[in-house]
Amino acid sequence: MTPLPPHQLPVTVSMFTQRFSSTPLGARLARHLAATQLHAWGIPYRTALSDTATLIVAELAANAVTHGRVPGRDFELRLTHAPHVHLHIEVSDTRAEHRPPAPGEVPAPSPLTDTGRGLLLVDALADRWEVVDRVSRGVALPGKTVRAELDIPPAGELGPPSTRTVAPCKFTCAYGRC
Repeated sequence: MTPLPPHQLPVTVSMFTQRFSSTPLGARLARHLAATQLHAWGIPYRTALSDTATLIVAELAANAVTHGRVPGRDFELRLTHAPHVHLHIEVSDTRAEHRPPAPGEVPAPSPLTDTGRGLLLVDALADRWEVVDRVSRGVALPGKTVRAELDIPPAGELGPPSTRTVAPCKFTCAYGRC
């Protein structure tokens, strides 16, 4: 076995995959579990990276529930963490015919509408994102996957605790307001 060049360090990639019901509660759970998993991977709660990733998960999960819902079908969240390299976020749903616009082509909503800003946030916050056909283990499945990627800053530079205030969730669930 040949040693790695000095500028390349070995990286252990961690993955988290979970399916959720295509309901507002499912979207909320996806957001909460993503924040918990990031913290377990060493990306502390309330840092800029954690808040950005959690916001992207929340927006993609809300889109999957709102626009990609097929009755009786779940949506899937997949997080892939390569320490000091990137954080990869994927949300897959089973509705193939309702595809979002490509990166850079997301239209601005009317100032008076209450919706239509989720992908604008993803476009602004993610370092890269795309929409692809849904595939699992090399097999094409019905639906689509929206992928977003965040570059991870060097160690010790995850950012200060976030000062972003989180607006209350617009969904009411069995446990009260989110």
